[in-house]
Amino acid sequence: MVAAFLNGDELSIETLINRHRSKVYTYIYLTIKNHALAEDLFQETFIKVIQSLRGGKYKDNGRFLSWVIRIAHNLIIDHFRKEKQMNSVSNDDSELDLFNNKKLAEDNIEDVLVSNQIKEDIRNLINELPEDQREVVLMRHFGGLSFKDIAEQTGVSINTALGRMRYALINLRKMIKEKDLSLTVM
Repeated sequence: MVAAFLNGDELSIETLINRHRSKVYTYIYLTIKNHALAEDLFQETFIKVIQSLRGGKYKDNGRFLSWVIRIAHNLIIDHFRKEKQMNSVSNDDSELDLFNNKKLAEDNIEDVLVSNQIKEDIRNLINELPEDQREVVLMRHFGGLSFKDIAEQTGVSINTALGRMRYALINLRKMIKEKDLSLTVM
């Protein structure tokens, strides 16, 4: 499909987008927890993909999805950097959508509040990790990438990617203990 697009078949890009829409959008959404922003970043990702393809910046090595996820990841990082520079905090965490979920109709409000607090605490802890460790955690747990793919995308060896994950988990456990957080619903 990439070759077809590069050879002038404009409709093949639509096939590529539809083929990878679910995985790319899910990765973005799980990272930022905001549907509207996830949709914007998804669109930005594929605009960048098209521009990069036309600019000859993609070498077809069978890793198209990993390449697209990397572009999405970089756009997410750019978004958070801009947000940090503007010194703004967003409270749009998807709580509005939660109340329309049948599963939550069975839970009481206390469980929902505790669950939301746990998710927020985990996001905050992940954001406190050094950037290389945070990147591996997001790519592995929220992007579903293998350590091989993570290593390729970050330009490090598999052992380095595994080491970063190990140190991230050690640091997360240490921060949980230091902050005396309880990350379970009782």
